[in-house]
Amino acid sequence: MRFRGHTALTDVSTSIPADTITGLLGRNGAGKTTLMQLLTGHRVPTTGQVRVLGGDPFENDAVLSRMCFLKEGQRYPEYFRVCDALAAAATLYPAWDGDLADQLVADFELPRKRQIKKLSRGMNSAVGIVLGLASRAPVTLFDEPYLGLDAVARHLFYDRLLADYAEHPRTIVLSTHLIEEISDLLEHVLLIDHGRVLLDTDAESLRASGLTVSGPAPLVAGFAAGQHLLHTESMAGRSRAVVRATTATARQDATDLGLTVEPTSVQQLVVAMSLATTHGPSSPDAARLALQGVPR
Repeated sequence: MRFRGHTALTDVSTSIPADTITGLLGRNGAGKTTLMQLLTGHRVPTTGQVRVLGGDPFENDAVLSRMCFLKEGQRYPEYFRVCDALAAAATLYPAWDGDLADQLVADFELPRKRQIKKLSRGMNSAVGIVLGLASRAPVTLFDEPYLGLDAVARHLFYDRLLADYAEHPRTIVLSTHLIEEISDLLEHVLLIDHGRVLLDTDAESLRASGLTVSGPAPLVAGFAAGQHLLHTESMAGRSRAVVRATTATARQDATDLGLTVEPTSVQQLVVAMSLATTHGPSSPDAARLALQGVPR
């Protein structure tokens, strides 16, 4: 996808699994929103193809009627109140669940009769969350859905999302910077960096393959040489490295060398991989190639 000489996405080839919660991750400007716009027919790719539910989403009512896209800073008609947004959504989404919407409105303490433009930023985000969950759309995309929400409201969203998804599985894509908060929800991870796919794997395999080891610099370097090194830092003869394991025995091998092995979160791995594109391998292409072949 190119815009006036700027390339927003390059060689993006991926498939988002059906009936999973996928985390679309990456830094600001990485191309996440552009990818969501392509998936929802808001834009047409400069080259290549996009297929959602078996069809091209652009101006395709058969596909778009089965999708719900809640954008960052979602806008509504000037006069819309919360109740108007709910009523409109009820006519748009065939699987709309009014009872769930009512429960979520109560959970987030939304004033039904207040104009949306007069809501706080957090309440505006909560309206989008209600629409996204109650739509029960087969494909639901949330672009930074938590903006303005406090910690309690965010965790309420995660709880309600997981509970409803368990009863009514569908394809959910979450674009977010709060990786640590949502990592336990994710079943699939798609990491975009500089417009390219840096990582495309199931979350469980990602968690299992990540290792952070520390100890004497020569031992850490020797161990990391046999793994996919993502990030390393050294001081006073000691080093700490974040790697993706290439063998099932990597954790035990590190322990046998006398190295300290630390738990490595999805967020730590994503940050390390993103840093590798600028501080490790010389380009995003090199970083992506370095990660290929890692056990999934």
